[in-house]
Amino acid sequence: IDTSSMAAIGHTRWATHGVVSDSNAHPHQFGTISIVHNGIIENAVALKEELKDFNFQTETDSEVFLALVVHFNKTQNLKEAVISAFKKTQGHSAFVVLCEESRDIFSMRSGAPLVCGTMSSDSRALVSSDPYALIGVCDRIYFPENEVLCHLSTSNKELLSFYELDGSPSKRYQSKKQEATLDTVEKGGHEHYMLKEIHEQPGLIRSLCQYYFRGDGQDSLRNFSNIKTKRFHIIACGTAYYAGLVVRDYLETITKTPCSFEVASEFRYRNPIVDKDDVALFISQSGETADTLACQELCKKSGVRTYSLVNVEGSTLFRECEDNLLIRAGIEIGVASTKAFTQMALTGRLLSQCLGKNELASDDLEKRFDLLANRIDSILEESASIKKIAEDIYKKKGFFYTGRYIYYPIALEGALKLKEIAYVHAEGYASGELKHGPIALIDENMVNVAIVGPELFDKTVSNIQEIKARKGVIVTIGERGNKDLIEMSDYFIPVNFDGLGDLAPIYVNVVNQLLAYYMAKFMGTDIDKPRNLAKSVTVE
Repeated sequence: IDTSSMAAIGHTRWATHGVVSDSNAHPHQFGTISIVHNGIIENAVALKEELKDFNFQTETDSEVFLALVVHFNKTQNLKEAVISAFKKTQGHSAFVVLCEESRDIFSMRSGAPLVCGTMSSDSRALVSSDPYALIGVCDRIYFPENEVLCHLSTSNKELLSFYELDGSPSKRYQSKKQEATLDTVEKGGHEHYMLKEIHEQPGLIRSLCQYYFRGDGQDSLRNFSNIKTKRFHIIACGTAYYAGLVVRDYLETITKTPCSFEVASEFRYRNPIVDKDDVALFISQSGETADTLACQELCKKSGVRTYSLVNVEGSTLFRECEDNLLIRAGIEIGVASTKAFTQMALTGRLLSQCLGKNELASDDLEKRFDLLANRIDSILEESASIKKIAEDIYKKKGFFYTGRYIYYPIALEGALKLKEIAYVHAEGYASGELKHGPIALIDENMVNVAIVGPELFDKTVSNIQEIKARKGVIVTIGERGNKDLIEMSDYFIPVNFDGLGDLAPIYVNVVNQLLAYYMAKFMGTDIDKPRNLAKSVTVE
């Protein structure tokens, strides 16, 4: 990278279309014009037919946008050509265009994330798909709305300008001061960001507790206390989906309100039955997940009130929802989400408490938040034993994570973590479902990571016995000192459920995070940047 350049663009992801190769990697260039692209151009095939005189060099849909810009630039200036090219494309995308001659950079978005930033001290302007990328290099960030052209220029009086599609100046953007520094994104002495973020959880729990119980967050919760509905739709993807399962249990148990819970990529296409009196709750770390945003747009158009649990203030989801509760997880760099899961679930617990209007239970909940942080501190201090178990089992051919009732979502999330960073086959199951098919896979090379809480204890133990009888390897996460569990397990990870109540699943999940981390470390995989994955999934 030429850091002395006056203007430059780059991309940190492989193209969505085409094999992993140098020719398919961004930027794409023709003459003095270069482009990078996030998203998918849905009408790329049809556009290629229209652009037969362009000599395409790649397999990507992104090069179609370059061809369009080049085509329109024959009769229009570059600003007009970028707008004209943008109007021709369909689908959720963000584009950045660089002119080598003028050193101008233009960028636009439709559904995909895009953020700009400036640094007043040295006349610097940047554009990115993620505000966290601008930490330490920008002191103010800007969030343009869809179909707003951003112009970064070294020759204009204004470093950063915004325009509508007709070329007129635009005010359709938000701006905020960027206060984080580069120190925020250092590993803090840990080998990986993921491990650092696992260790940050106790402090974040205490901070969340302080913010919503005694700090500025009290007003945010009060705003939510006025929500009245006969049904919630909870919608999310990936880890946020599993955290949402925990939130669903809280909402239904505490508020007695039915919750329809769905993965975003399915909800948006199945003609969901929604009512204007319903409330849709969206959960996301980045606030830029494509499927989640599409569902929010669908609900909003249907007259459904939309709210979010989100980490990134100013993100698209944050801006588009009627109101938001920030999960306050801080910057999460590891692709496999850890601390965000904890903060999502706990923020959902606070929301449930608020909607349930049980003031007498608030003091108890605050104490249990603090107890949860302390218990996680203890797990982290004793992680050497989890590391030893990981070393013994990481070469096994498959892993079944099982749990019942409130621990079922934790089994799902535990399996996902292992798949993401260790690249091994892992599945999460409700314990009682094993006999309905999956138990056929059990042999001495399969591991069952069994979560055994005090709830439905005897039934969960019976499910472990079924696997043990078929020679499966048993790793039990259970109450410290339980002799029966210790005896039936090949490996036993002791935990202390006492006093945690419905926060216990979040506690157990940290054990799964550490187990996945250490297995991946023994596997030698790229823990912070797993293959084929991205931190924010901005395409379908």
